[in-house]
Amino acid sequence: VQLVESGGGLVQPGESLRLACAASGFTFSSYFMSWYRRTPGKERELVAVISTTGGIITYADSVKGRFTISRNNARSTVYLQMNSLKPEDTAVYYCAANRGALPPPNYWGQGTQVTVSS
Repeated sequence: VQLVESGGGLVQPGESLRLACAASGFTFSSYFMSWYRRTPGKERELVAVISTTGGIITYADSVKGRFTISRNNARSTVYLQMNSLKPEDTAVYYCAANRGALPPPNYWGQGTQVTVSS
């Protein structure tokens, strides 16, 4: 099983980034997919969740209206479009796969760093 994130980097406040997570080794279309983030000294935060078909999507209050999660089951890839980025969005972002709707995830990616700074 592999979850490989990409798309992180350094951006200025107000800019955008699109993260991608390519999955392999399991039946991607049967798993809920999530994005988490972790900042040093803080608890890991669940950012967004998308159901197997994309019909159910939830976001943390801190990112509602700015972030969009989506998935392409044909490509076994989940995305996180992040707009209007703020310095407090700086974190390592992880994708995760859940066999069911509730945590904890069954599989984790290795993470990608997002830094928002002027």
